Amino acid sequence: MVVEQPVFSVLGPLQVRGQEGPLRIAGRKPRLLLASLLLEANEVVSSEALVEVLWPRTQPSSAVANLRTYVSTLRSAGVQIEARASGYAMQLDTGRLDALKFEDLVARARAAGRSDEAAEHLRRALALWRGTPLGDLPASPVWDGRLRALTQARLAAVEELVALKLARGEHAAAIDDLRDLIGEHPYREDLWQQLILALHHSGRRAEALNAYATIRRQLVDELGIEPGQDLRDVHASVLAGDAPPAVAAAPHQLPADVPDFTGRARDVAAVTSALSAETHRPDGPPAIAVVTGPPGVGKSALAVHCAHALRAGYPAGQLYLCLGGTDAEPADPLALLAEALRALGVAEAALPPTVRERASLYRSLLSERPMLVLLDDAADTAQVRALLPGSGSAVLVTSRRRIAELPGALQLELDVLPPAEAEQLLGRIVGPERVAEEREAAQAIVRSCGHLPLAVRVAGARLAGRPGWSLGVLRQRLEDEAGRLDELRAGDLEVRGSFELSYRRLSDDAALAFRAIGLLGEQSVPGWVADAVLDRPRSDAVVDTLVDANLLRLAGTDPVGQPRYRLHDLIRCAAKEKAGGDTERNALARVLGGWLTAAEHASLRLPTTLFGLTSDLAPRWSLERETLGRLTAQPLSWFDAERESLVEAVRLAAGAGLAQSAWGLAATLVPYFDLHCLLEEWQLTHRLALDSARAAGDRHGEAAMLRGLAQVCLYQDRYAEAEDMFKRARTIFRELGDTRSEAISICGLAAVSQFSGRHLKALGSFRQALAMFLAIGDRSGEAYARQAIGRVHLSLRDLQQASRWLGDALRLAEELGDTHREGCVSMQLGRMYDLFAQSERAMRYQGHALDIFEALGDRHCGAYAMRNLGGLQVARGDRSDGSDQLERSLVIFQQLGDRSGEADTYQTLGELYRSSGRTTLATHYLHQARELRRELSESFA
Repeated sequence: MVVEQPVFSVLGPLQVRGQEGPLRIAGRKPRLLLASLLLEANEVVSSEALVEVLWPRTQPSSAVANLRTYVSTLRSAGVQIEARASGYAMQLDTGRLDALKFEDLVARARAAGRSDEAAEHLRRALALWRGTPLGDLPASPVWDGRLRALTQARLAAVEELVALKLARGEHAAAIDDLRDLIGEHPYREDLWQQLILALHHSGRRAEALNAYATIRRQLVDELGIEPGQDLRDVHASVLAGDAPPAVAAAPHQLPADVPDFTGRARDVAAVTSALSAETHRPDGPPAIAVVTGPPGVGKSALAVHCAHALRAGYPAGQLYLCLGGTDAEPADPLALLAEALRALGVAEAALPPTVRERASLYRSLLSERPMLVLLDDAADTAQVRALLPGSGSAVLVTSRRRIAELPGALQLELDVLPPAEAEQLLGRIVGPERVAEEREAAQAIVRSCGHLPLAVRVAGARLAGRPGWSLGVLRQRLEDEAGRLDELRAGDLEVRGSFELSYRRLSDDAALAFRAIGLLGEQSVPGWVADAVLDRPRSDAVVDTLVDANLLRLAGTDPVGQPRYRLHDLIRCAAKEKAGGDTERNALARVLGGWLTAAEHASLRLPTTLFGLTSDLAPRWSLERETLGRLTAQPLSWFDAERESLVEAVRLAAGAGLAQSAWGLAATLVPYFDLHCLLEEWQLTHRLALDSARAAGDRHGEAAMLRGLAQVCLYQDRYAEAEDMFKRARTIFRELGDTRSEAISICGLAAVSQFSGRHLKALGSFRQALAMFLAIGDRSGEAYARQAIGRVHLSLRDLQQASRWLGDALRLAEELGDTHREGCVSMQLGRMYDLFAQSERAMRYQGHALDIFEALGDRHCGAYAMRNLGGLQVARGDRSDGSDQLERSLVIFQQLGDRSGEADTYQTLGELYRSSGRTTLATHYLHQARELRRELSESFA
């Protein structure tokens, strides 16, 4: 059996009625809890807010547990409360709560115009009020905003009912209502004016004159001012015995509020606070709020919602003007002022001919009758400035473009909805039950909509119109990004069309930049990308145009000082749809060339132990020299900032068939990936580029990517795969006549042999590579090969040969100024002197290596030197310093994701702690070593 919610009343003392009569809710705290949930009916009220209401001064440590107890108390009384992740909610139909019913009746009255039906709705709405809302409970600051909105809404409803009575000639019936309003607002001249006219119309001339005398005395004695011109004119006409003058009806032009408006609590609070009639002086400058944001983000919906919350504070009227900022031709201020003046009672024949004269008359009229002015869809500041009142009024502006030149204005830039609010909006449109039944599908739908309110509304409209669909149907349709905008259309609601309105106002350069950036993926991109797109330096003005139009969003500034920008997912879909021509393809090639040039420039400054392979045929595009130098001055920071963009660039190049760019970028990224152990991204970029090279028949690119993938396999101890790929790479390089690259591949084969225990074969391969390096005069390759040969002799415990080869390698590295190679050789010499039992020299070389790597910023090689140094210190009996070095190296291996180095260090530490009698710690470290090695063997299997 379905148990219905009781009926609740908050427009007066809190009341609860069940099917059999009043329900008693015992205890102050359960009543405070219930009141808080009722004030925010159909919304989630956070646990933090509820705790603040229940314990306003000191919150007990058990507050959250106590809150659950009070929720249970209410549930046991028949109140249905839903627990949510962040708090609690009560889902109520309009008829179950008097506040909801009041707001519904007022909305119906406004929709009915000036009719008998409207008056009846207003009377029924006002009859629901029984006194001060929740007057029987202690006030809470948490409630202030909602209670203020309800009180203002009641005042507005009373005024609208009075206006209806006066318009229908029911002057006598309006008099008592007007006196009640004046009792609440004794200085409101517009109310006194209406009272005087109502009395005069009713034949009560003496009372009308007495009413004027009363308000004039109050104003003069208490405020030191005379009545305004409108009130004086009415008094003069009553004195002269003229027919009662007609007063222009107050304009109430606001569009209907959005019935399912969701979320945006902070934004609503900011706007209503800035424009509240209570917070600015009637004779002061107008209060202004400007709401901007991308297409479809809900600017107009927010503005209309806020305007309805504010309307009670502006009883003289509310003006609404659509400025047509996204139309092909935005509205002319001359025509807009004529529309406003007609609404203010100015006859067509009395309209001044010029913008300046109309604006002057407009300001004069509003100075006597402060109003709320909503200027929707503004094109620019100039259009808005002509429509600003002189004083006293409030102005709410919406625009897709930033309008920052209005002094003192609140600037509010809307973003997409938080995921929870986007899901809640979908539920309000399609029904919370459907969303609850398919929660995962609902979340996927709002993700595909990018949490953009317009897109969520369109998706909801499609589902609401197709009750037979599961949410999974629409989820599946929206998964394909290429057809997503086709799915997001319902009736006259269309996401693509909304974007198109902004796009068609762009200049040619801005439009090209927009389309090209749409091809660059969902990650943020640096500002110089626009320079590459347009093939010219310093295109900041074009980027600013897109940002000001809210088509491109500033995502922040990266560690190297570059502003970074991002397109909203759906805007990016729209941009990609338009980017199918050669112009965009050429622009993409330049952007990829810019990344390749910058990556090569930064890579040259990295410490590296690996050979570089580059694509000479890949197109380059260079930033200005000064800009390039500044951005890559800290190469690691630059790579960190561009990491996602560079990986995506490889994907883009491969997808566009630009094989040279794809494998050139992938190969250039290797030193950075190696330094940070980013093996997954290394492998991903190389596989993408390998497929692209093969599809293009680019054998050099194929071999380079095979060699890079083989290196990853070598690091992961997948020796068979590494050997196979090194062999294939070598074969292709030999066929192409690329001796250096062939020698590099042979070095890879030699390393596979060494690490798999085939030391003699490794020696033969390294010697063969050395001969090839010598033949082509590659001294860096020679230094590497000599070090590698020395390392193999070290593994064979042939210390004399190891000393010879490592010594040659060290001298050559010093001659070349290759500090990093010097550090690598020093590590091997440290091992060698340890085997010679010359611990002092061993420690000196390991310490020298560590100093070099730390100076170069190579934390990875530094961690190996640190581990070696720690082991030497432990062997000398310096367990404290040694274990510190080992622990520090362990942390670095963990941070870099080098699980093999981590496992070896755990093993060394475990053995150290076991030998020192620290059994528990030793067991833990040795267990960690075993588990890591097991995981490594499974992942490489």
